[in-house]
Amino acid sequence: MKKKHHPMTLRRALRLLRYVPLILWVAFFGAALGWILFASFSTTKEIFTNNLLGSGFHFENYTEAWKYNNVPHYFMNSILVTGLCCALILLIASPAAYILAKKTFLGDRLVMNFTVSAMSIPQVMLIIPIYIWFIKANLVGHFITLIILYTTLNIPYTVFFMTSFFTTIPGALTEAAMIDGCTEGKAMWMIIMPMATPGLITVTIFNFMSIWNEYFIALIFANGNDKIRTLSMGLQNMITSMTFTGNWAGLFASIMIVFLPTFVLYLFLSDRIVAGITGGGVKG
Repeated sequence: MKKKHHPMTLRRALRLLRYVPLILWVAFFGAALGWILFASFSTTKEIFTNNLLGSGFHFENYTEAWKYNNVPHYFMNSILVTGLCCALILLIASPAAYILAKKTFLGDRLVMNFTVSAMSIPQVMLIIPIYIWFIKANLVGHFITLIILYTTLNIPYTVFFMTSFFTTIPGALTEAAMIDGCTEGKAMWMIIMPMATPGLITVTIFNFMSIWNEYFIALIFANGNDKIRTLSMGLQNMITSMTFTGNWAGLFASIMIVFLPTFVLYLFLSDRIVAGITGGGVKG
């Protein structure tokens, strides 16, 4: 007599159904990204006639976008702003997260609650008062303005993330280093920070992607000075210029130039991101 496998088959089918939304999302994202990629190598006529790559690959779209749309200038501004902000965020948030994770002091829970509350405040609510303050301080339209804003606005999330990560590192390591003659500060930078590398890399990648793609703050605080415009603002200028030039192939090439750095970064460091997230989610 043959055994019935209906329950197991049904269970397996239900298990596969859980992945349907994920598969649909990946398919949609892949199709949209693929269309933009093919459009960036096509001509404007082929884009509007839905005949992508009909005349082959046009690599000149990228060279012309890079050369004539001031992309190198915007690209270097984004690199400089993002790099400086990510470094400053780590220098400020890491010691703060270490203290919140390893020290008990009056008001420590209050500080942590304020940090979490700061994450929940929409940035749009802060823009008007900050803009008024910066106007009075004559800081609108300056390079340092973007660095100050991107750094301070990303510190709460970084502190919250790294606090949970530092709790997984045994405090006995710091105590052993102090017994051997290290100060606590030196032990933190020389022993604890290297052990927290997965978390530091993960949160830096998230901060990098957030700052690199940010548009609204740059629009408000850097719009009057072309010298400090970032790639996101430069891309908006390209979109506006398409109304007059009609070079939509160059526009899609510019979009790929903006998108590729964060995509490549995530592609090569995805394992470290997963390790940092899972490491911060396990209590020691």
